[in-house]
Amino acid sequence: MGNSSNFWTQQRPDGKWESKREGADRASKVTDTQAEAWDYSKDRARDEGGEAFLKNREGRIRERNTYGDNDPYPPKG
Repeated sequence: MGNSSNFWTQQRPDGKWESKREGADRASKVTDTQAEAWDYSKDRARDEGGEAFLKNREGRIRERNTYGDNDPYPPKG
């Protein structure tokens, strides 16, 4: 089982985009656009102090954002 505060954005076989909590069987949200699903994943990960991952159409991680105490590059000051 993965970290349940992480959220993945990926394209579904039907062409829609989903935001899915890591380890979940069902999507948290399904949208028509990648941008909508990615924004949702980032918001949820930010709220829960996790990470948001964006997969491209080939299934590779294209972008990732870390929030909370696990952020490897927190701003200084």
